[in-house]
Amino acid sequence: MTKIHPNTSVRSTESALLPTSCYNGGSVVLTVWRKSLVFSCSGFTVFDANGDLVFRVDSYGSGSPGELVLMDAAGKPLLTIRRKKLSLSLADTWRIYDGEDAGSPLLDVKRHVSLRQSKVLAHVTAAPGSVGGYVVEGSYGRRSCSIYDELRRRRMADVQRKEASGGVEFGGEVFRLVVHSAADHDARLAMAVVIVLDQMFGSRSS
Repeated sequence: MTKIHPNTSVRSTESALLPTSCYNGGSVVLTVWRKSLVFSCSGFTVFDANGDLVFRVDSYGSGSPGELVLMDAAGKPLLTIRRKKLSLSLADTWRIYDGEDAGSPLLDVKRHVSLRQSKVLAHVTAAPGSVGGYVVEGSYGRRSCSIYDELRRRRMADVQRKEASGGVEFGGEVFRLVVHSAADHDARLAMAVVIVLDQMFGSRSS
């Protein structure tokens, strides 16, 4: 069986989340496993190119949780995603907060709703008073979508299928997240958006 997580050791929390050896031409490739390493939990486990644990999400509830926390390998909260439910589920908003802060959200994520066929999946808008945002296009179900800077149309990250040696695909449970930036905060943001997409379009969503 192909090894998904070769190294679960924890780096010092004082160091950068992603060592420079993980970057390839300004991009970083992460392996996302749609599973928590904590027994009886659902969530995500994310490894870098060296096989080191980078991010984790551990959800102790069943169904679609109202709050999820993106943590570093040591369990330090980085971002919190809270779902704001409305009477129509298609109008729900997912809000992304810094750490465990319950103040003003950094970003809001909403599903794209249109009667016309569109490749747009979701819109990520900045907090009031800020400029810019992101748009997600493609298919999360097929693990083939991209996050674009809405103003400059710069591709910020891609979700891609992952293949094991020999060309065997892992399926939707294990996939790649390619972040086209050398900044840790962009990797955090991209992973937070993936978590929201999984709530919107994954099999665990409702």
